[in-house]
Amino acid sequence: MSQVAYLPVGKREQTKVQNRQSILDAAREVFGELGYEAATVRDIIRRTGLAAGTFYNYYRSKEEVFAALADDGARRFAPILKGLRGKGEPLDVFVRAAIKAYFEFMADEHESWMARRPAGEQHPHVQGETPEMAAVFAEVKDAIESAIAEGRGPASDPEYMTAACIGIAREVGDKMLMRRPIDVPAATAFASAMILDGLRGLSEDCA
Repeated sequence: MSQVAYLPVGKREQTKVQNRQSILDAAREVFGELGYEAATVRDIIRRTGLAAGTFYNYYRSKEEVFAALADDGARRFAPILKGLRGKGEPLDVFVRAAIKAYFEFMADEHESWMARRPAGEQHPHVQGETPEMAAVFAEVKDAIESAIAEGRGPASDPEYMTAACIGIAREVGDKMLMRRPIDVPAATAFASAMILDGLRGLSEDCA
């Protein structure tokens, strides 16, 4: 009678966690480098080093992988934004705090990513919209709409304002990660000044 070797339950679960993390790490890189539309499942699989069958044990498509990344980013970062909103601060105070929190989040993610990569491999330049930014867009927009409704911010187009805030934060944050040492306070000060000075220039004519 043939014998089949099984991994202990603990080891099996650990392997699943490692495989899933490998897929998400690879997808984050591929989406960042190629953009979501151009990226393919094959690109992701090639970056993981896993077999195609292993990939499909976890996800059926790149849409599912993107959703998993967005959910992961929202789960970990959105509560931070909610906590900041709960303080009821003026919009400019919220913006500074949110940018600082996001840059700290980015720096922590970067350090964690680098710890998992082979020595000497560099973090890719992010060209497309990251799943994290897609996940928190609605949260930022809601915060801005609330500030406008409560008279804590300029009466203008909240969707444009959100896009501008996220765009500046994303670009400045990307450059921040390329510098050594990573300087969160300097990046926060610069991005905050760019965003807040722009918001102060808005008027109801822009609504």
